[in-house]
Amino acid sequence: MTREQLETQQIPIYFAAVLSAVALGLLASDTAHHLEALVTPAIAVLMYAMFLQIPFLDLRQGLGNRRFIGALLLANFILVPLLVWAITRGLVAHPAILVGALLVLLTPCIDYVVVFTHIGKGDSRLTLAATPVLLLLQLLLLPLYLALMLGDSSNVAISITPFVEAFVLLIVLPMALAVLTSAGARRLPAVSAWNDAWAWLPVPAMALVLVVVIASQISVVLHDFERLLPVIPVYIGFMLLAPAIGFVSARLLRLPATEARSVTFSAATRNSLVVLPLALALPENMRSLAAAAVITQTLLELVAELIYVRAVPRLVR
Repeated sequence: MTREQLETQQIPIYFAAVLSAVALGLLASDTAHHLEALVTPAIAVLMYAMFLQIPFLDLRQGLGNRRFIGALLLANFILVPLLVWAITRGLVAHPAILVGALLVLLTPCIDYVVVFTHIGKGDSRLTLAATPVLLLLQLLLLPLYLALMLGDSSNVAISITPFVEAFVLLIVLPMALAVLTSAGARRLPAVSAWNDAWAWLPVPAMALVLVVVIASQISVVLHDFERLLPVIPVYIGFMLLAPAIGFVSARLLRLPATEARSVTFSAATRNSLVVLPLALALPENMRSLAAAAVITQTLLELVAELIYVRAVPRLVR
């Protein structure tokens, strides 16, 4: 199997991983629960593998398309947060679920969105080049959004320290190592060979993360399913409205069809796997329920993406 063939089979691989994880989590829940300790290391490996595919050293070229970047920022950091604020007001009486929903819905995806954009006939190269911008802005803006949307009435006490630790371990450190690797690959054959070998790993690493995350959390999701019911209409509403927000943003900036599809996928696809450790870093009284809310969004989003890859190319012309 070539690397290109592996990449074209990503979606079946991911769904096989999800089904395997659900089976493991339900049939061997005690064993699967111990996989929670592997969530952070597995995601860190995934992020390093993904960051190696991002052209950090050629970022200026990717940022040259100002209308595309403008539409991407308008959708993800102005219109989507307004949508999230509006549709989560009904969760104020459920603080743990509210925090989980805000964590996942306010952060645009930086990894498998590239895959779905490619399958959905968008410009995946532009999406990939814009990933560092999306990443840095969500790091800066997420605490502000949480402070504004949680307010004083939610009685949620969130320590900033676990968030900083998670961001450093999952994003800053893998990104710094990836940049150093990419720089070294241009000068040293050994580093270039290392870089080429890691180019095979994003798909297996993503599958591993899905197995570890879902297997370790699915029993919690099912155990708390009745408590999670209020967030499901929120997620469904987001999945219906967020693509429209991406499309409107692209139309306002007069983007061609392939770029408009990229913005549409970016607006609709969230950073669930990366923010899960942030949910697990919450205070004990809300940690498991917030994490279950994040996992619930992941499961629903994977189904929605199958619809998007068919519908977006037909609707966004």
